[in-house]
Amino acid sequence: MRMHAMAVELMNLVEAAQSADDLADAVGHLTVQLGFEYFALTHHVDIEAATADAIRIHNYPEAWADYYDRHALGISDPVHRASHVTSVGFCWSRIPDMIALTPADHRTLELGRQQGIGDGFTVPAHVPGEARGSCSFARPAGRGLPCDELPLAQLAGAFAFEAARRVWIGRGRQVENAPRLTDRQRDCLLWIARGKSDWETSRILDVGEETVRSHVKQACERYDVSKRTSLIIRTLFDGTISFGDVLRRGHPPFGG
Repeated sequence: MRMHAMAVELMNLVEAAQSADDLADAVGHLTVQLGFEYFALTHHVDIEAATADAIRIHNYPEAWADYYDRHALGISDPVHRASHVTSVGFCWSRIPDMIALTPADHRTLELGRQQGIGDGFTVPAHVPGEARGSCSFARPAGRGLPCDELPLAQLAGAFAFEAARRVWIGRGRQVENAPRLTDRQRDCLLWIARGKSDWETSRILDVGEETVRSHVKQACERYDVSKRTSLIIRTLFDGTISFGDVLRRGHPPFGG
């Protein structure tokens, strides 16, 4: 019952946030409730060079945040890179098992510990068409994680990042303006992405070869790109097609 009550509370807190300050207060409150001291909710970008749509709120020590930004660690941070290989939250102690750490990674983690940042728990946020992001909770150096609260931290991080997207980006407006393909344009693009030629695609879909070329050309125009490779990348990025679609068993990506 306690977990259910806290889950409802955290959902209500972040959903009620109407500004970055509201959200920072809500996430700060949740951080303490979960048994952590620090939090960072961010896109994995160079914040100082990023657009205004880049999300970032945190309560890390100021000296560490300044160093982090000066060295653009939002891109190379090993915590961020580890979050790119999983869809669920993970303890930082697992990072060496998730990615290969470089000497620079070890230095980054050690510098964080010197600033008082100990072990943590990161919830990945992967949204098609956007920079990757995450919500992290951390304990002071030398203190263990509140393991019993990690399932709630998973929920808190996911809800918090979605609330941040609403506050920062206004997703409804972006979806309305996003390029859209017809079903037939998507079908043609999918077979092209699997490595089929226009002729092969025409045989599979039982349409003329020129029809396939026309559909792909129109799809390129909708995405304002001139090359098919760029079209495939853009549509993979925004979720129009997925890697699962392209690599589905029986349909190798490069012909065959």
